[in-house]
Amino acid sequence: MLSLKTLYVSDLDGTLLRSNERTSEYTNNVINSLTDRGVLFSYATARSLITAKKATKGLNAKIPLIVYNGAFVMDNVTEKILLANYFDASVHTLLDELFANKIYPIVYAHINGKEKFSFVPELCTVGMQKFIGSRNGDVRTNAVNTPDELTIGELFYITCIDEPHKLKPIYEAYKDIYHCVYHTDIYTNDQWLEIMPLAASKSNALKQLQELLECEKLVVFGDGKNDVDMFELADESYAVENAHEELKKYATAMIPSNNDDGVAKWLDHMLVQSGSSEMA
Repeated sequence: MLSLKTLYVSDLDGTLLRSNERTSEYTNNVINSLTDRGVLFSYATARSLITAKKATKGLNAKIPLIVYNGAFVMDNVTEKILLANYFDASVHTLLDELFANKIYPIVYAHINGKEKFSFVPELCTVGMQKFIGSRNGDVRTNAVNTPDELTIGELFYITCIDEPHKLKPIYEAYKDIYHCVYHTDIYTNDQWLEIMPLAASKSNALKQLQELLECEKLVVFGDGKNDVDMFELADESYAVENAHEELKKYATAMIPSNNDDGVAKWLDHMLVQSGSSEMA
């Protein structure tokens, strides 16, 4: 009996990455060996391609990658956008409401053909300052003088880092209009609200990628509530030990934590040590 052509997709932060925000040498070696032998592996992340590549340095996944929580599917070799989801004009109403509530986000957009993240330095929260500081030297950095300048370009992602009492009402008001992720950052414990076009999700991007690669089966790995839609779509889904309790409800099974290289250990055991037909 022929095995189904399978696509394996992992979340990054808290899943494939250790707590130092890097893939381990062991993880890189296992996945590189598998992809060199024809296994289809990718990752789906809220990160940009730039920061994802830094975090996975040494990992060679030579297929399209899902970034910005599904806003884009990008070619890992050419870095070209294969699939894009941008906000329509209604985003200006959302931004007006954010500004009216004294929320001044980091806004991602393509401006004159170049990817930028814009912010007003004087209006940044402490959490925003920490995030921007962690991106020191990033070519996408675009400090602007006024909130109005945050509306320039083709917008595709909005990040708010502020107090829960300010962000929760916005989340409740817009969660059915846009794809909204309301969560506590696993590294800083700051409250985040990320807002994307409704069509931008890991699950929608996965459907596109699965179709593009002509895979009949999908196996995914994750740790956060924003991975639920990905777990619901997949044929098999594995939550790392450190995963959010809500996500564990949707998992086929549990695997070791991110710091114990759970994803790579599962892949190594299932595809290498078991002598899977996918390794033929």
